[in-house]
Amino acid sequence: MRSLAAVGLLLAATVGLFAVAAPSPSQPPAKDEPQKAEAKPLERTLPGLRRDGFVQLPNQWALKPAGRHIDVGDFPVNVALHPTNEFAAVLCAGFKEHEVIIVDLNPERTRVLSRVQVPQAFYGLVWSNDGKQVFASGGEDEVVHVFDFDKGYLTKGKPLDATVAKNRKGVIGGLAFAPNGRDLFVASPWADAVVRVPLVNPDNKKVIQFSPDIGKKEPGKGDPPSPPDNRKDPEGKKADPDAIKEPLVYPYACLVEPNGKRCFVSLWAKAAVAVIDLETNTVSATWPTAEHPTEMVLSPKGDALYVACANSTMVSVIDPTTGKGLQTINCALYPKAPNGNTPNSLTITPDGALLFVANADANNLAAFNVSDRTKALPMGFIPTGWYPTSVRYNPQDRSLYVANGKGMISKANRGGPNPLVPGSRNLGEYIGQLFHGTLGITRLPTPEQMLKHTETARLCSPLRDGSAVRSENVEADNPIPKKLGDASPIKYVIYVVKENRTYDQVFGDLAAGPNPIGNGEPSLCLFPENVTPNHHKLAREFVLLDNFYVDGEVSADGHEWTMGAYATDYVEKVWPLSYRGGKRFGYPAEGARNEIAPPSGGYLWNKCIEAKVSYRAYGEWVTNVGPVKEDGTFADCVPSAPELKGMIDPQFRGYDLGYTDVNRAKRFASELQRFEKAGEMPRMQVVRFGNDHTAGTRVGFPTVTAMVADNDLALGMMVEAVSKSKFWKETAIFVIQDDTQNGPDHVDAHRSVALVISPYTKRKHVDSTLYSTTSMLRTMELILGVQPMSQFDAAARPMYHSFTAKPNLGTYDHVPAKVDVREMNKPGGFGAAWMEKQDIAKEDTLDDLLFSEIIWKAVRGERSPMPPPVRAAFFLPIKAGKKHDDDDD
Repeated sequence: MRSLAAVGLLLAATVGLFAVAAPSPSQPPAKDEPQKAEAKPLERTLPGLRRDGFVQLPNQWALKPAGRHIDVGDFPVNVALHPTNEFAAVLCAGFKEHEVIIVDLNPERTRVLSRVQVPQAFYGLVWSNDGKQVFASGGEDEVVHVFDFDKGYLTKGKPLDATVAKNRKGVIGGLAFAPNGRDLFVASPWADAVVRVPLVNPDNKKVIQFSPDIGKKEPGKGDPPSPPDNRKDPEGKKADPDAIKEPLVYPYACLVEPNGKRCFVSLWAKAAVAVIDLETNTVSATWPTAEHPTEMVLSPKGDALYVACANSTMVSVIDPTTGKGLQTINCALYPKAPNGNTPNSLTITPDGALLFVANADANNLAAFNVSDRTKALPMGFIPTGWYPTSVRYNPQDRSLYVANGKGMISKANRGGPNPLVPGSRNLGEYIGQLFHGTLGITRLPTPEQMLKHTETARLCSPLRDGSAVRSENVEADNPIPKKLGDASPIKYVIYVVKENRTYDQVFGDLAAGPNPIGNGEPSLCLFPENVTPNHHKLAREFVLLDNFYVDGEVSADGHEWTMGAYATDYVEKVWPLSYRGGKRFGYPAEGARNEIAPPSGGYLWNKCIEAKVSYRAYGEWVTNVGPVKEDGTFADCVPSAPELKGMIDPQFRGYDLGYTDVNRAKRFASELQRFEKAGEMPRMQVVRFGNDHTAGTRVGFPTVTAMVADNDLALGMMVEAVSKSKFWKETAIFVIQDDTQNGPDHVDAHRSVALVISPYTKRKHVDSTLYSTTSMLRTMELILGVQPMSQFDAAARPMYHSFTAKPNLGTYDHVPAKVDVREMNKPGGFGAAWMEKQDIAKEDTLDDLLFSEIIWKAVRGERSPMPPPVRAAFFLPIKAGKKHDDDDD
C-alpha cells in the first residue's frame, strides 16, 4: 500500500502531462499553420462500443472502466461490505424492481448468491455489527426491512417501524448502527428527522426533529429543537399542526463515532453536517460543508471527518473535535472545472492513508493520499462504469467495489416503451428501465496502473482544462465564436423546448422514398411528413441533425439538463422513485423543489443575469394559475423559480394539454410585434411548445395525431413570424426535446428531434456530428457570451458544423396542417378508460410504459405489433469458479 501512496508525488509532477498528451480542442493552431477555409465534417460516431475499446455515451463522454463487473440490477445506490468482508450487500432502488442483492466476494467464485425484492427502497443499507442481519430502507413505507443472513442467503424478519409523525412525509434514508450494535439510527430525509430505534425495544424509538433553520447558524452555536406548533405563516395565521410539512433539511446519512457519544448527520439540502448528542438526543452543533453533503467517513484515528458533497466538485474535511474545516478536496478532473462531477460516495483504507471518492457524473473514482489530514495529495483517477453511486474498499482482497448506477452502456430501444401487459413495468423498452447496473471490482492499482487509469479517465471525458471550447476543424469566420467573449453576427437566440419524441418517431421517414436523407428507420415513424410538415420542411431547408441526443431520461431530469446542463444527485436519485409511483417524493424539478433541486452552477437565466444579457421565458418554468375560461382568457401565470420574477410572459400558458400550441404561437407573435415597435427584444428567449407530449386517448382531448400536428403548426408559425421580423438577420432558433421517453429509436433511446434555424444555418445540409443537449446550450452560450453552467456544457462540442459564415436571409413560410388538428378522441379507444382516471395536468405523471403503448396504438391501430427490440451491452462478466489474477486490465 505504501507504493500506491508514493505515486501521489509522481502524479503531482506529471499532472500537466495528461492535459497535453491528448490533443486539447481549445489549443489554437500554430502560427505557421494556415487556417482551413472550410471545416471538414467529423466522422459519424454513434453511441455504443467503439473500435478503440471505449464505449461512447450519447452525452459525448465515454466509458472504459477498470476491473471486472457483475450485472446486479436497476440503479444500485449503495454497497455494504459484510463485517468479515466475505460478502457484499447491494441495494437497487431505480425504476424497476427494488432489491437487496448478496454477492459472494471470494475471488474463486465471485457471483450473485441471492436477491430479495422489497416494495420500495431509498439508499439506506447496513449490516448488523455481528454480520447476522441486513437492514435496508423501506422507502416511503417508513419501515426498515430486516433480513436474517446465513451463508449468503437472506430470510426476511419483522420490519422495524421508523415513522416520524402524521404530518411528515417519512422516507427511510441512510442507516447506521451505534458501536454497541443495540441502536439503529435512521435518517428520514422527507420528514427532516432522524429516528433512533433500540433493537431490544423498537417501540421505544426516539425522533430527533430538525429545525428548518438548522444550518443557518455559525458552527458550534447549536440549533434549537423542532419549531413550536404555534408558528405563524407569512400572513400571520396560526399554522395547522396537522398540515403536512414540506421538507427543508433532508437529513441523508448517519454516522456514529466509535465512542458512541455523537451521531453525524449529513443535511442534503443545507450544505451542513449536524451533530447529535446521543446522551440528550438533541442537535449540539452544525458544521458547514459544500452543497449536497451525502456520505461521510471518519478517519481511523477519528481526527478527520470526510464529507462527499455531490452538488459541488468537493469533499469537505472537518475536524470532529472542533467542527472547523481542515481543507476542501477538489475531486474534479481539472482544478478549474465547474460543477458537475458529482462526488457522492467515498471510502477510506483502514490505515487512513488513502481516500477514494466516487464521481458519479464524471464516471470515475478520484484517489487521494490523506495521511496528512490537512493536505490531501491527488493520486489520480480510476475509470468506472456509468454513474458510480457507491464505493467501498475491501482490505481482505485489497479491492475497490463500485456500484455503477447506469451500468456500462446506453442502448437502442427499437422495441420502444411497449408493455405487452397493460400496467406492467417488467416488459418493453421504456428508457427508465433500459439500464442494468453493475458492481465493479478493481484491485488496488500499482503506481504504473494508476498512471494508466488516470490517462484513461481523462480520455473518457471531453473536458480538458476545465474551460476548453472545442473548436476542431472550424473555419476562421464561423459565426459561432471559438472562445467565450468573441463577437458573433448572431445577436438573438430563441430556444424552443418540446416534449418526449425520438428522432425515428418524427424523422424516421426521411430515410425512405426516392431521395432518402438521414439515419432513420421508417418503420418506427409515427408522425411522418403529413403530420409534421413543418418539422420536415425545416429539416430539409436548413439542417437535419440525425445524431443528436438528449442528456436526460425523462422530463424530471430532462428539463434540468435543458435549462441547467446538469441534473443534481437529488434529481437523479429521486425521479425513478417518483416515476414508479412514489407518492411522497414529488416531482423533483422545474422549480418544484427549489430548496434542493437546483444545481450549484445555476440555470441559463442565472448566467444571463451575471453577463447582463436580457432574458425572457415563455411557458418554461412557469405555473398556471387556474383554468382557461370559455372566452380563452386565464389568470396570469407565475414563475416557478424566484430568479424568474419579472422575466416571464404571464400570458403565455405553461404546460397545459387543454390549451393549443397554436394559441401559444399566436401569443409569441404578438410579443414579437411589440418588440419590433420598441426596436429591441430580449437576447435570450425560451419558448415551450409541449403538446407533442399528447393526452393519449383521453376523451375530451384531441387525438395523438392532432396534438402533434398542432405542435408542428405552432412551430412553423413561430419560425415564419421570426423570419419575417426585423430581427431575423441576427437571430438563431434552436429546437430541442426535453427528453425522449415516449418513443422508440433504432440508434439510441436518447436520440432526439432537434433543429437549428437561422440565416447562418447551412442550407439543405445533413449534420451527423454527435451532439447532445449540452452542445446546443454551449452554442447559445458562445453566441451570447455567457459562462457555462457545468462541466457538461463547458466540455460539449459546439454546433459549428451546422453553421456557415455566409448568411441566407430567405424567409420561411409555414405549411398549413395536413391533418385535422381538432379531431377529438372518441370513447372506447385503446386505453381510454385508463386515461380517464389519470391526472394529465403535469407532464410525466402517468405510467409511461402504458402511455407510450397508447400513443403507438392510437396511431398504428390496436393490433399493430411493435418491432422486435434491439439490445446491446458491454461489460466483463465474472464467471463462477474462475480465478482472477491480480491485474485488473
